[in-house]
Parts: sequence; structure tokens; C-alpha cells
Amino acid sequence: MARAYFFMKKSLLIITMKPSILVGGQAVIEGVMMRVPGSYATAVRDPNGEIHIQKKDFISITETSSFWKRPIFRGIASLYESMKMGMRTLNYSADIAMPEEEPQSKVGEFFSTLFAIALAISLFMIAPMWITTTIMDIEKDALWFNLVSGLFRILFFIVYLLLISLLNDVKRLFQYHGAEHRVVYNFESGKDVNIKNAQSFPTQHPRCGTSFLFIVLLSAILVFAFVDTLIISALGTISLPLRLLFHLPLIPIVSGIGYELIKLSSRKDSLFFTLLKKPGLWLQNITTKNPEDEMVEVSIKALEEAFGDQYEHMVGREYTAEAIG
Repeated sequence: MARAYFFMKKSLLIITMKPSILVGGQAVIEGVMMRVPGSYATAVRDPNGEIHIQKKDFISITETSSFWKRPIFRGIASLYESMKMGMRTLNYSADIAMPEEEPQSKVGEFFSTLFAIALAISLFMIAPMWITTTIMDIEKDALWFNLVSGLFRILFFIVYLLLISLLNDVKRLFQYHGAEHRVVYNFESGKDVNIKNAQSFPTQHPRCGTSFLFIVLLSAILVFAFVDTLIISALGTISLPLRLLFHLPLIPIVSGIGYELIKLSSRKDSLFFTLLKKPGLWLQNITTKNPEDEMVEVSIKALEEAFGDQYEHMVGREYTAEAIG
């Protein structure tokens, strides 16, 4: 039962994760996954204090396919790959960190994941639009409707993060998230990568998955408003079921647009992109916490193993990553 609960919660958490470019990763159960060009490694501490490491080679389809290299499409592909990788590494970490729990069957995992996705769609898509339709008479005003429903969506997202942050195991997950960010900062700075140096960096990173998802929520307002305008122009009316029919398939496209914006924000320092990054940094006050030294140690181990023999050649120089998780 506990394992089934974990898988349901895990599927919701994976929504906040974001693919990384150059060096980045994500927090897992009692550990960290670090991704570098060509591979990724997951380091997890077991109940006895021992660190277990698993390394996998990985080449993104965006590097081998001319189609998936294109703007927006590369974001869709990267998001799918990141979610798939995230699920695998979370499964691995659960097996190491919770060995006493009985593994969930493939069928049980499938249905718990399906339930989590359905819950997320209900909470972040259906509920905001239903509330806006019910309490306000702006259904045929495409911009105002999507602006209001988008604000409800953002509010629900913030409340969701606040609620799950009250769970003890999620608090530790957010500490490992902070450890991952600090080690990435340490690596990018060119300073010697060690616990002391890493702990001197902030836990908030402008290209975190939390920032990415917030940009996606903002992008959805404009994209959905444009689509609704076309529907109203063609049909003269619009309803909640019709909106869902068109909005849900557009989620990958909206995510791809968010991916492009976060890539631009990593290279631009204009006022617009500075303001665009601010809300994501504020939200990371919820999704990242100050890590313990032992957590930073695990994160460093994951980074070292991900690079393997190339580690000594990669450290000691400054980098500017386009995105991290």
C-alpha cells in the first residue's frame, strides 16, 4: 500500500521535472540523478548509509533526428525523454531507499500513474476552466477567460506545491533538489567541486524545472487564448467541453514553447527575461531546501559517475548551462 502511494505521488512530482542540457538533473528518493552529455547517473543512499550508483548511456533523439531538432519539437522530445528518465531513476531510487517495501506490479504502476495524470489534468486543466465558466460571464472573451483560468491554474499549482511540501519525505526530496542545484552551480563556477564549496551556493537556479513549468503555465494563457479566438470566430460560440477538446492536445506544444523561452532566458539578460525568471525563483523557495552535507555528497557522487573518466577534464572551468532540472 505504501509503495502504491509512493508511485501515485511520484507521478505527480515528475510533472515538475525538466530535462537538462550540459549538466543538470533531478532529485530522487534519498538521492540525485545527474545528466551530462551522453549519459546520466543516479546516486542513492540506502538505509544503512551506503551510496549506490547506477550509470546509463543516453543520447537524445534531438541529437540524432533533424525533425526533433527543430524549435518547439525539441522541447516536446526533451520533455518526454526527461519524464521517462525521471520515472526510471525514481523507481531505482525507491528500490534502494525503501528495500523493505514490496515492489509494485507493472499493472499497478501503470494504473497509479494513469490516476496521477488524470488527477493532474483535473486539477490544473479542468477545474480552473470550470470555475471560471461557473463564476464569471466571460466565456466568449478568449483573452479574459484564459487569463482568469490561467491565474486559477497558477494558484492551484502553488497550493499543490505548498501541500506536498508538508510531507516529510517530500521535504527530504526538496533538500536533495537543493543539493543538486548547489552542485551544478559549483560545477559551473569552475571552483573545485566539494561539499564546502557547493554549500556556499544558493539552492535556487533560474533554469530549474520549477521555473520551466511556471513559464509553461504563462505560455498556456496566450496559446489557449489564440486558439479560443479562432474557435469563436469559426463557430460563433465555445463551451467547456470544446475548450478541453482543443486545449488538451496542445499541452505538448505549449511545453515546447516554454522550453524555447527558458533556453532564451538562459542567454538573455534583458528586463523582460529577468522578470520572466523571477516567479520561478520565488517558487523554488518551496521546491528547494537547504541540504545536509550528506545530501551534497550524494549529488557530487552522481556528477562524478555521470562524467566517468572525463570528470577530471571537465571540472575546473566555467560553464553556462542552458537548462537544468
